[in-house]
Amino acid sequence: MKQYDVVFLGSGHAAWHSALTLNKAGKSVAIVEKDRIAGTCTNYGCNAKILLENPYEVLEQASHYPNIINTEALSVNWENLMSYKHKIIDPMANTLKGLFEQQGIDIIEGTGKLVDEHHLVVDGEQYYGENIVIATGQHSNKLDIEGSEYTHDSRDFLSLEQMPNSITFIGIGIISIEFASITIKSGVETHMIHVDDEPLKGFYSAHITKLMDKLATEGVQFHMNENTTVIKEQGDNYTVSTESGLEITTNYVLDATGRRPNVNGIGLEEAGVNFTTRGIQVDEYLRTNIPNIYASGDVLDKVIPKLTPTATFESNYIAAHILGMNKNPITYPAIPSVLYTLPRLSNIGVSVDEANTSEDYKVIDIPFGKQMVFEYKNETEAEMTIVLNNDKQLVGAAI
Repeated sequence: MKQYDVVFLGSGHAAWHSALTLNKAGKSVAIVEKDRIAGTCTNYGCNAKILLENPYEVLEQASHYPNIINTEALSVNWENLMSYKHKIIDPMANTLKGLFEQQGIDIIEGTGKLVDEHHLVVDGEQYYGENIVIATGQHSNKLDIEGSEYTHDSRDFLSLEQMPNSITFIGIGIISIEFASITIKSGVETHMIHVDDEPLKGFYSAHITKLMDKLATEGVQFHMNENTTVIKEQGDNYTVSTESGLEITTNYVLDATGRRPNVNGIGLEEAGVNFTTRGIQVDEYLRTNIPNIYASGDVLDKVIPKLTPTATFESNYIAAHILGMNKNPITYPAIPSVLYTLPRLSNIGVSVDEANTSEDYKVIDIPFGKQMVFEYKNETEAEMTIVLNNDKQLVGAAI
């Protein structure tokens, strides 16, 4: 049986930053991965999303110059763009794998499962870890309705070789609203279904309203307060039906009803690790109830935003804690969230909506678009709202 100082279950940002640091400090390290090395963001998530969105940002910028730029002559060739994405994104996993192996980190390919607090098995072979870090991330939710087998997820969309004529997103979240900004600029008939009338609750509601109004003007059809009940195949199309009787015929259905932590089938029960449907429970040192087993990234049950930068921050913290370089509880900095929509939205700290209902804060709207730098680009609608506490300290902002 091979033994290591630290074994990582998962290879994304929640794991590999820590693995490199521990390896450089002289620890023996192994990474267990059943999929492509480096995780979702690198291979199937934010990197690909940002790359695919960039040309549409160019179209958006061009639209700010009516009668100056002939926007009708501009378009994005999705097939060529997807080929470019494969060229840039696909080699990343092997590049990082080579880096890890060059540094002396063992890559164990296969499905890992905990046996107890120190042992795990990978495809029948057992390994020992003095410390174990669970960094298995999340997966897309699948609606429990008739016809759910016809739905796609974000990973499918980010590898879509040809744009459909029409698309229906079930759920209005960060991923789907970003994708809708792309599909509508591609000339795709775009529908968005949401179960209530308050999507994207983590962002300033006034900014979300403006964004949705802009997308609606461009042609996105929003269907609010609709509960999807069934999806039926109709030849080359699908009919999406809701509880109220709404029926939408579409080429492509994307289930954007959220993501779930990868806690099943990895031996948490066998090892006695506490977890819920929201993720693995940890203390202020990112340790589970088993002191030598840590957890990091999107698999955590936490209120902190599940973002790549927070996973990286947690990964670095775990390395420092294992090495005894940081014995203090983890303390997160202010964490911004960004919507890669057109236009961009961002917020950080105390939310404007929360501040508007409390006497502890003062909300100030700043007409950002009046600044010369935005007038140069004809982005006069740009705005920023800041939140001050009663001591006049900046504690939040939305842009």
